[in-house]
Amino acid sequence: MERSTERSMERLTTSEPARLLGSVSGSDQRSDPSTRRTSKRRSDQRREQHEARRRDEQPASAARGLPGRGRLVWLLGPAFVAAIAYVDPGNVAANLTAGAAHGYLLVWVLVLANVMAVLIQYLSAKLGLVTGQTLPSLLGTRLGRRSRLLFWIQAELVAAATDLAEVVGGALALQILFGLPLPAGGLIVGLVSLGLLAVQSRRGQRPFEFVVIGLLVVITIGFTAGLFVSPINWHQASTSLLPRFDGTPTVLLAASMLGATVMPHAIYLHSGLAKDRHGSRIARDRIPRLLRASRLDVILALFLAGSVNIAMLLLAAASLPGHGGTDTIQGAHHAIQTALGPGVGIIFGIGLLASGLASTSVGSYAGSTIMAGLLALKIPLIWRRIITLIPALIVLTIGFDPTRALILSQVLLSIGVPFALIPLVAYTSRATIMGSFANPRPLTIAAWIITAAIIALNLTLIGLTLTSHR
Repeated sequence: MERSTERSMERLTTSEPARLLGSVSGSDQRSDPSTRRTSKRRSDQRREQHEARRRDEQPASAARGLPGRGRLVWLLGPAFVAAIAYVDPGNVAANLTAGAAHGYLLVWVLVLANVMAVLIQYLSAKLGLVTGQTLPSLLGTRLGRRSRLLFWIQAELVAAATDLAEVVGGALALQILFGLPLPAGGLIVGLVSLGLLAVQSRRGQRPFEFVVIGLLVVITIGFTAGLFVSPINWHQASTSLLPRFDGTPTVLLAASMLGATVMPHAIYLHSGLAKDRHGSRIARDRIPRLLRASRLDVILALFLAGSVNIAMLLLAAASLPGHGGTDTIQGAHHAIQTALGPGVGIIFGIGLLASGLASTSVGSYAGSTIMAGLLALKIPLIWRRIITLIPALIVLTIGFDPTRALILSQVLLSIGVPFALIPLVAYTSRATIMGSFANPRPLTIAAWIITAAIIALNLTLIGLTLTSHR
């Protein structure tokens, strides 16, 4: 008993100086900013490793609310919301111009772009499912204060550029259908999008997904209806799957179609959609099943979006050769109405309106995800919609050329692509973040090749756009 007491006293007396010394050194470290940053980085690394181990060791009983086997379809939905970015008004003029000016030549561009988009969107969903965090929130915990603020500014500019394009597109649709002035059309688009976002705020994610999928169906009908009354040359269309160009103009069009395919706001958003839909704490043995569902979700959603884009190009190739003005949305609508009749023109206008309404609502959702992740500041979606609507209304009110506004918004989106793609591929390839779900080497190599190609194409697009619009 005495020996035990002596050993206890000895441990106390030997540990006390060490504790005091650690306290003093810790005080010194707290007074040194560089030491604090180093300590924070180490703490973040330890937390990453702990989270990765937790995901690998978490028991199945921790998962809640996931459907049983055979009900995989109920896990689908987030990718269809993200897919709205691929059928927004900014894509319409490019696809119709490519078909009207160069026939079926650039069909291969849209097919290749869709394959790239499938991989990128899957990685974003995978990041949200495995980590339980969004891409912006992961960036927010790893960047210093100044870097985080700068990153947030460029990401918000991307979101604002997206919103501008969508509101302008919706306003143009209302002008086409009802002859409304552009400012009035922009205000109506903003008010209707407020209603769509209210569904998400009050009813939750699943009802919002149903509404957006419904609008995606309208978009699909609106943009593909003319295909059924167009004399498509399917042999030429199939031979156009082989990559080739026909002069500098086709290179510019291909760069714009490929480079603008992967939208940065859709990358930020998809990780948030996956997290919001399935939760931030998912049992390890459930993650593979959710990843399979996510792959199916992305493939189906982007197959639909890609088919819509290809259908627009085929329609233009078959029915619009020789028609001028297809490089603007108004001109494209006039050409379709002239070539295929007023009925098809009205259906196209309805599809364009649905595209503007859906994409501006999804853009506001993306902006909220960005702000919450990088600044840990969550503004209600409805208030954010009101604030971000103001720049678009100003552009429409002062009489700025809407086509020019769309072009400038695409340039801003292109600038923002590397900031979203590079961290996405880097994070999903790290075992310290993803645990055993980190990308295998072949997938990592493919992702980096696609990332390099998309960034190069976006830089080309920026250069060519600025040069041709001096």
